[in-house]
Amino acid sequence: MFCDKCGAPAQTDQRFCGRCGKEFAAGAVVPFPRHTRVGDHIRMVGILWLAFSALNGLVGVGLLILANVIFAHLHEMGAPPDVPAGFLHSLFGTIGTLILLKAAAGFVAGWGLLQRESWARMLTIILAFIALLHIPFGTALGIYTLWVLLPAGADAEYTEQVRNAAA
Repeated sequence: MFCDKCGAPAQTDQRFCGRCGKEFAAGAVVPFPRHTRVGDHIRMVGILWLAFSALNGLVGVGLLILANVIFAHLHEMGAPPDVPAGFLHSLFGTIGTLILLKAAAGFVAGWGLLQRESWARMLTIILAFIALLHIPFGTALGIYTLWVLLPAGADAEYTEQVRNAAA
């Protein structure tokens, strides 16, 4: 058994912690939590997905601004008539929208991992495969995410984390 304040070993009949001096009430001495790879890294993966999605959101907003401010009014600014302004406006607008959708999915996945939601593991794995194509940060995040969430025992460990969070 261990102290729930400092983690020091304690006997079941002890009234005070030998390290921090905390008084034990009924049920205050708890078994020390078991460390697992998923449990140790899941919070970091969630935070990194939130940060990566914030960067993607900035890029998506930048592309939409570029499409709607510059390319929508390209001919009015004196561009040659052979420049396909309408195509560039549509292209950058579509790419910006897709990046914003990917950023929103990343925010949802990161939040779900931090809240230990049951659906978040599969969504994050899917996004990790997509992120592998985004060199260098997306590739690093994708590899790290797949290392944490994809191995054979990771499903059982994550399910246990979800169960413990719900309790």
